[in-house]
Amino acid sequence: MKAYYDLHIHSCLSPCADNDMTPNNIANMAVLAGLDIIALTDHNSCKNCPALNDAAIRAGIAFVPGMELCTAEECHVICLFSTLKAAMEFDEFVERSLPPIQNHVEIFGEQLIMNNMDYVTASYPYMLASATSISIDNVAALVRQYGGVAIPAHIDRPSFSVTANLGTVPDFGFCVFESVSRNVDELVSKYPILEKHPLLFNSDAHMLSQIQDKGPWIEVEKCDAESFIAALELT
Repeated sequence: MKAYYDLHIHSCLSPCADNDMTPNNIANMAVLAGLDIIALTDHNSCKNCPALNDAAIRAGIAFVPGMELCTAEECHVICLFSTLKAAMEFDEFVERSLPPIQNHVEIFGEQLIMNNMDYVTASYPYMLASATSISIDNVAALVRQYGGVAIPAHIDRPSFSVTANLGTVPDFGFCVFESVSRNVDELVSKYPILEKHPLLFNSDAHMLSQIQDKGPWIEVEKCDAESFIAALELT
């Protein structure tokens, strides 16, 4: 079956996202956009995934728990997991790799953790936008240990991408990449390694209006996180 997706969405836990990016708002906006499956990918954290998982169930949309990891090289990598349990275990691992730099709300924005009714339960105290100590060459194998898949994010963006910070698309065990320009021919011409790897097209939404409408899709056996991860691994 075709599953229409948006696998790069930030909630109010990400300091650069709007505070109205609450679990229920995201889930219901995705339904209005005609999507079948979404992923939550906050910066270096999965702490709003439990709430969005519940909100997605209520809204009738499939959900993939995830994170946008910032590597030691300041490359962003989308990390998606087949189970919420695996995502939260990865969250604990990544939290230990973050520098204990206090977040300054007035400069970087709030980092709100919510429950499944969109009530704020906590504000994460340390800067989630910081680079972790995890190297880009270890990410694919590391995420695979948690039953997930790692996808270098927005590779055609001039900041926080593998092309911007490494000067190339690395062959570190990644099987899928993300493009924001969707100019496949130009990307393959510039980085031939992409010829044998598919590209995902996501919104990288930081506000509700940015969640993408029904468009990009992937063939899956069943519309759930486990089937979606399996489909990406087979590409």
